[in-house]
Amino acid sequence: MHKAVVLDNGLKVAAHPMKHMESVAIGVWIRAGGRYENKTNNGISHLLEHLLFKGTEKRDMMTIKQEIEGRGGSFNGFTSEEHTCYLVKVLSKDAGLGLDILSDMVLNPKLAEEEMAKEKSVIIEEINMYKDMPSHYVHEILAEMMWPGQPLGLPLAGTIDSVRSLTREGLLAYKDAYYSPANMLVVAAGHIEESELAGLSKECFRTASSKKAPHFSKVTLGQRESALRLMSKDTEQTHIALGLQAVDRFNPEKHVLSIMNVLLGANMSSRLFHIVRDEMALCYEISSSIRRYEDCGAFVISAGVDHKKIPKALEVILKELSRIKSEPVGAGELRRAKEYYKGQLLFALEDTASHMLWLGEKLVSGEKDFSVKTILDKIDAVTAEDLMRMGNEMFRDDNLNLSIIGPLKDAQEARKALHIP
Repeated sequence: MHKAVVLDNGLKVAAHPMKHMESVAIGVWIRAGGRYENKTNNGISHLLEHLLFKGTEKRDMMTIKQEIEGRGGSFNGFTSEEHTCYLVKVLSKDAGLGLDILSDMVLNPKLAEEEMAKEKSVIIEEINMYKDMPSHYVHEILAEMMWPGQPLGLPLAGTIDSVRSLTREGLLAYKDAYYSPANMLVVAAGHIEESELAGLSKECFRTASSKKAPHFSKVTLGQRESALRLMSKDTEQTHIALGLQAVDRFNPEKHVLSIMNVLLGANMSSRLFHIVRDEMALCYEISSSIRRYEDCGAFVISAGVDHKKIPKALEVILKELSRIKSEPVGAGELRRAKEYYKGQLLFALEDTASHMLWLGEKLVSGEKDFSVKTILDKIDAVTAEDLMRMGNEMFRDDNLNLSIIGPLKDAQEARKALHIP
């Protein structure tokens, strides 16, 4: 299911027809993002994404907005570590217009010097804003810890210095290297057939020629002991992010990790939320999440905690991680976690935009499991023994990384909890 059609110029096209819907969501995906950068051009993917909304050779910025929103549609874009995506959601009758605008933005952006200067200023303010948001910035520090000296450890928006140093010539060279049909994917979900999307794509991208794009370097993992980094700052709460290396997006164990995430911190009935927040009142907010990349992954627990409660909160969190390793999850708790995961997936796939994003990320990454039934069967197959095995593989002292932002003068109590000398 969902083997993409490949056009003569190398562009891949795929669609998920949803005939009962009135809308169609279309995305143009490019294999370009933070992992394709270095310290010198850090943030170039993000800046280029912003500039593509500022006008093309035949449409100015306001025309792009009016042509989509004047038909009741919406459009957006985002940059991640491995991909950049430009997307529209329109009525099915306007699918041709939507893809024409997306292809125009991707192939013929104006990249005007004056717009570039303004957008660099906007992004620098965005960087400053994130630094003032410890709940966000603590994750940037964590990424740098987990992948030191590597693109995955760099901030997606770049640094103030790197953004300032970016030039129009550099942007054009980067776009020329990565924004090629052979490095792109057009995906749609909604009231559209794949043959129609292929025809529209062939027309919209007819002038584009292809060349092979560079690939990113695989990560190097060499952690041998627990690591802690403290940023002392006068905040109302102390913010923590605890990260562990985990399986990549192609690993069949990823479904075990998904259930582990639900059990520990993905919702309000998860163990960490229930125990750390509801029972012990050690924090207001605590959650866990998964980062999946092509050659690695991460499991992250984050929380905002009262300064004086940090040692106890860390103690309880680590105790729950240890419990996963030694105590089989009960049948009822495991069943609820599976039903939550399956329900969230099925809810998302009812929406055209969410379905397009789900399918597009899988296809552009090279994943093969597109059958929802097969995925649900794999979730159902996860056992308590699987969870214990993964817990023992992942929750080790030499796989713990902790970043902290708060008014702490030293991190002695946190070091003690993490067994760091």
